[in-house]
Amino acid sequence: MIFLDQADAHSIAEQVRTARLSPGVVAEHFLTQIDAREAAIQAFAAHDPQCVRKQAQGLSSPRLNGVLAGVPVGIKDIIDTWDHPTAFYSPIYANNWPSRDAHVVALLRQAGAVIMGKTHTTEFAYMKTGPTRNPHDLRRTPGSSSAGSAAGMAAGLFALALGTQTAGSLLKPASYCGLYAFKPSHGLVSLEGVKPLAPSFDTLGWYGRSVRDLALLARVLVPGLVQTNRDSGARSFGFCRTSRWDQIDPPVAQALLAAIEHLKTAGHNVTEVVLEDEFASVFDDHQLINDCEGARSLSKEWQSNPEQMSPQVLAMIERARATTWDQETAARSRLAALAPILKAHFEPFDAMLGATCGMVAPLGLESTGPSDFCKFWMAFGLPQINLPLPRQPGELPVGLQLIGGYRQDSALLEAAQQVDMVISGL
Repeated sequence: MIFLDQADAHSIAEQVRTARLSPGVVAEHFLTQIDAREAAIQAFAAHDPQCVRKQAQGLSSPRLNGVLAGVPVGIKDIIDTWDHPTAFYSPIYANNWPSRDAHVVALLRQAGAVIMGKTHTTEFAYMKTGPTRNPHDLRRTPGSSSAGSAAGMAAGLFALALGTQTAGSLLKPASYCGLYAFKPSHGLVSLEGVKPLAPSFDTLGWYGRSVRDLALLARVLVPGLVQTNRDSGARSFGFCRTSRWDQIDPPVAQALLAAIEHLKTAGHNVTEVVLEDEFASVFDDHQLINDCEGARSLSKEWQSNPEQMSPQVLAMIERARATTWDQETAARSRLAALAPILKAHFEPFDAMLGATCGMVAPLGLESTGPSDFCKFWMAFGLPQINLPLPRQPGELPVGLQLIGGYRQDSALLEAAQQVDMVISGL
């Protein structure tokens, strides 16, 4: 159905709630898409068509009237599901079948969603990549650990998808695959039933087909989230390049700067923000803490099955073992000292603008490229959104990143809607 090829989750759920579409028809459409494209994309780590049909047929009130009624969702394979295995892309967990859903999956089902399967991740959501390919060019990576969710979304295999981000694992695939993505403020979404890597940064986020999809899923996964009701007048944005701007590819920089000029032309205010030199340490401090916490999170696997862990994970653990307690403490202290300075930079603005990635999706599946433009803001737990920029036929996707103040998630979603109204009309 052409409608389902183009509709966002908000529209699909409305059609199901009003009985203009049945959950079964929706499910069959997306199963047909999977049959046609999955062999090339390899988005799924686990997928059972009969399980999908059973869920769709079993929807009844109140779930049939839920805000996600009949909406198909892909689930990153570090998030527990009772009806699909959860393997973390590790042979250690090849036969791991959870006895219950993660908290967020339970909330999805209660809202009427249909779980389409588990999407490929990197090993323990770290660096060893899986088989998933970018639908825009099968020779290219779809991004880092939320790759299966992103590629499946871009290929039309489901209408929403869950991912996680510790450095750039949600937004980077969104940029490479041309998707809307939202990473909430750290700590807002329950991680019960989600495999930890670096708890100081780990955050569950999601992909959608529109900004309103991102907001819709926020209603489900962040109960009690305060809503904003601002008018559609001019907004005030900061634009921060960070100290890594010299690493951005010129075509990507040109696309971002052109989008910012269009925002100005549309009447929005954009002011360049230059951070103090001390912020240059954030990238390395994030990496150091990520390594140390990752080693602690995977200590049981390392002690029992080191031979089944990838060289990438073992290298992370070795770096952590060579890092002293005082070095980790100092890195945390530096971030804590910078946080109020960064907060002051945000106060005049509705949101901050920046690059999501410094490049388009690289060729090959082994390397996903740096995550610096994402992990800088991750270090402070701030909410982040990727908006896909318009592109010409044959061009690869580029993303614009919006960053909000801590726990200003609703305001960020509202600001993103205003920005998207401008750039999506280019």
